[in-house]
Amino acid sequence: MNLSAALAQVPSAKGERALGQALDHAANRGVIVVAAAGNQGTVGSTAITRHPWAIAVIGCDRRGRPLSESNLGNSIGRRGLSAPGESITSLGTDSKAVPSGGTSVAAPFVTGAIALVWSEFPDAGAGQVRLAVTQAHAQRRPTVVPALLNASAIHAAMWEFRST
Repeated sequence: MNLSAALAQVPSAKGERALGQALDHAANRGVIVVAAAGNQGTVGSTAITRHPWAIAVIGCDRRGRPLSESNLGNSIGRRGLSAPGESITSLGTDSKAVPSGGTSVAAPFVTGAIALVWSEFPDAGAGQVRLAVTQAHAQRRPTVVPALLNASAIHAAMWEFRST
């Protein structure tokens, strides 16, 4: 699931609990959740990016540096990924090319990489695919900035799982 949602500035405990339960339900159903980290340029997290099953995504420029508007945080740095999020061309509502940017534009790169790898390993479970995504980037140090998406490393991790 590719998720891009803005949360209230001061979410209620009840709302955060319900959101956590929904993410738990997705995990129990084998749904991998890829979530845009947000574009407020803050350091911190939300109920979504803190959830252990969610893979938070920040946008980066063409050199792999985080965009200044991308939200960063401990849970985002540990379990998240960076993906292209600057001057990405897509189709607008009038079918004309439109450049866009931000975390909502970056998240589909991660979702697409996961879908592509999972299509090659259709018998793999969601936990195995998610583990490959997170383990493929395990060399990173503890930081608020996540590692850059490396679909080739995810693919190699899946082959590694398959051979064991």
